[in-house]
Amino acid sequence: MSEKFSVSNSISNLWDKLDSWLDAIILKLPNFAVAILVMVLFYFIARGLKKFSHKVLFKKLSDESIKQILSKLIYTIVILIGFFVALGVLQLDKVLTSILAGAGVMGLAIGFALQGTLSNTVSGFMLSFQPKVRIGDFIEAQGKSGYVEEIDLRAVSIRQTDNDYVIIPNKIFVDSPFTNYSWTERARISVSCGVGYESDLQKVEDLVTKIITENFEQQQNEGVEFYFTEFGDSSINFITRFWIQSQQPRPKFEAQHKAIKLIKKNFDEAGINIPFPIRTLDFGKNKLQMAPNKEE
Repeated sequence: MSEKFSVSNSISNLWDKLDSWLDAIILKLPNFAVAILVMVLFYFIARGLKKFSHKVLFKKLSDESIKQILSKLIYTIVILIGFFVALGVLQLDKVLTSILAGAGVMGLAIGFALQGTLSNTVSGFMLSFQPKVRIGDFIEAQGKSGYVEEIDLRAVSIRQTDNDYVIIPNKIFVDSPFTNYSWTERARISVSCGVGYESDLQKVEDLVTKIITENFEQQQNEGVEFYFTEFGDSSINFITRFWIQSQQPRPKFEAQHKAIKLIKKNFDEAGINIPFPIRTLDFGKNKLQMAPNKEE
């Protein structure tokens, strides 16, 4: 015959179990303390190795993004080693074995769950070893432009000229076109203007070409270009193009600013008119008359 259920016996068994767990925890307290010290020690070791590798081991690497990625990888590996050492101190060998045994299955499950994150990580490695984009470059991507501040395993951080930050996931950045304005040291500038229909066009062309050539040094295989582009409503429009030293947007604005002031000044001295739109109203064929006052 089965024994009857006893509340007092159940409570007594529960207290015995809790008491045994408490004894086990007390016995393990030194191990817990050592495990915590191990994790703290490995944390500081990881930080030190991260800084040391960035400044010394990878000093010869010219690309800052590669230095950052490799330094963070070393940091992560050291932290993982510290974690497994702490488990060993706690004598959780069975747990450690279970973790390693289940790593394959967990890895497969996590792989499906974190496809986007893993794609960004792989893309981050690709970007780090891609010489076409570097820390400090001025780029334009996804309709946003700015300086590359950081390339990590998740995203590319871009600081815009107004000091706002744009974060673009690595996968999107790699799969989409981007423009790197810092890849070349020389940039071409365009300035547009218009002159009156009464102007001597050859004189205008010679004067603008002379102004730009004297004030902006052109290197080999470069030169000042001048083209009349259209008959406008009130002017004959032209564009002039020339080269400057520039890897950032500010020198381009400064060159345009300088060129516009020079063209205006020399046009005024030469008597060349830069017209503005004028609307002429002709009432010759449609004469307006005052309607007679019926009360008179």
